[in-house]
Amino acid sequence: MAEPAPSLLPFNNLTISDTVTEADFSQRVLIRSILTRPDAGAGLAGQTVKVGGWVKKGREQGKGSFAFLELNDGSCPANLQLIIYADVAPLGQFTPTGTCLHVEGVLQMPPEDKQGKQSIELKVTKVLDVGAVDPAKYPLPKTRLTLEFLRDYVHLRPRTNTISAIARIRNALAYATHTFFQKHGFLYVHTPIITTSDCEGAGEMFQVTTLINDAEKVEKELIKNPPPSQEDVDLARSVVKEKGEIVAKLKSDKAGKPEITAAVAELTKAKENLSKVEERSKLKPGIPKKDGKVDYGQDFFARQAFLTVSGQLQVETFACALSSVYTFGPTFRAEHSHTSRHLAEFWMVEPEIAFADIEDDMKCAEAYVRFLCQWLLDNCLDDMEFMVEKFDKKAIERLKMVASTNFVRLSYTEAVTILEEAVSKGHKFENKVEWGIDLPSEHEKYLTETKFESPVIVYNYPKGIKAFYMKVNPDKKTVAAMDVLVPKVGELIGGSQREENYEVIKERILEMGLPLEPYEWYLDLRRYGTVKHSGFGLGFERMILFATGIDNIRDVIPFPRYPGRADL
Repeated sequence: MAEPAPSLLPFNNLTISDTVTEADFSQRVLIRSILTRPDAGAGLAGQTVKVGGWVKKGREQGKGSFAFLELNDGSCPANLQLIIYADVAPLGQFTPTGTCLHVEGVLQMPPEDKQGKQSIELKVTKVLDVGAVDPAKYPLPKTRLTLEFLRDYVHLRPRTNTISAIARIRNALAYATHTFFQKHGFLYVHTPIITTSDCEGAGEMFQVTTLINDAEKVEKELIKNPPPSQEDVDLARSVVKEKGEIVAKLKSDKAGKPEITAAVAELTKAKENLSKVEERSKLKPGIPKKDGKVDYGQDFFARQAFLTVSGQLQVETFACALSSVYTFGPTFRAEHSHTSRHLAEFWMVEPEIAFADIEDDMKCAEAYVRFLCQWLLDNCLDDMEFMVEKFDKKAIERLKMVASTNFVRLSYTEAVTILEEAVSKGHKFENKVEWGIDLPSEHEKYLTETKFESPVIVYNYPKGIKAFYMKVNPDKKTVAAMDVLVPKVGELIGGSQREENYEVIKERILEMGLPLEPYEWYLDLRRYGTVKHSGFGLGFERMILFATGIDNIRDVIPFPRYPGRADL
């Protein structure tokens, strides 16, 4: 009989009881389960436990008779203090920063005059494993390191307090995302990373092709084994002709079956050789072309393919059958931008809702963002307190404000009017304010941080600055699009009601200068059983920037990809 499935609790929300929490599938106790108790672990004194982690700080004392170590296992920002005596093991191997330890010991109360941040420590009785570090070579010393420096060590930076805190916050937001949509009856759909459609119509896409590798292989092959000449081809053809004539003569002479069979086998072999010779004679160095253009018919997918910039178009196919769906995965953009807000690879959360208009879309987006903020306050407060201490004094205050505030809603036209009024009263913007522009970050921040001091949803944008799939409003000048703007980062969410009218969306695709052929499947959703539907996309890294107060998006994704860098 199968065992019942365990309750899937969030990593950041462990149950605290009279005993410590064993780490699942690991021979250790979570440090978090020791230190996050209401009594800060004091009630666990006397218990024997195993812990594992990496040394943050270490120092020998008592003339080398014992050492204090601060150990962290990644389960929380706090470190567990270890005390280990020289009679247990030589102390010098334990104190370097970065050393990995797996130990067994007894939890005890520190002496009253020695109690500091912790009311519990572990007296080590047995060292189970040591992952030693040479302090002269370890690239992450105890001194505070800049986030820019750490980008050169993406494989080691998770060991730092900042990156580990961001990782836990990111994990909590991902868990909260699935919790929110599953709670509201959405189905999670895996959309493809490789696509033949350009969702944004911007053309800034990474191309997926094997033509270059194939061309290099052909070039090497031709150098090693030059292609057959025309004489070689003619010779192979003459052999086939000769073998064919032999078979014909044997048949006309009514030769025996074994003799004819042997001759036919020789003919077949000659034909196979001719086929190979002719095929190799056609091999040419370089990328194959047809009518002066690259011949993608010879590519892996027999057509142009790209890394996706959005899973929206594909997830719409499921929304038009299963009603409420969402996708959450990596997206890519080949934009040569070096700003603190751009990545070449980033994650998007993209729900799609059938039988929903722009009003429903805005309600869902607001509820989702507020849910994320409250989730961090409820489940990740210790890491958020670290971010407040080290990076952004207003981070928790900002989360509380968004979680408890009804978002301001105004049309794009109203937003432009407000910005124009600000200019008339002497406010200076770097970018000109006029109807028809795509609001830059400074305009978005003015609305959220200065004018309203609140999240703002701007809707009904000019048609000319939005994507082809957005619902055209009755005024024919605007589309039913909306952006959720928040303090600190500006645009957090972009969404719209989708155009469900076949003729209108077909015309929009052509207006954007896009070919119809790659979107025929998308048009089918309007041809057959079309339905009113809406959706949006949340930039996951932008949400982490908003939550943590970190300034550069490269520091909130585990392995940042941007122009010139794709480490690991």
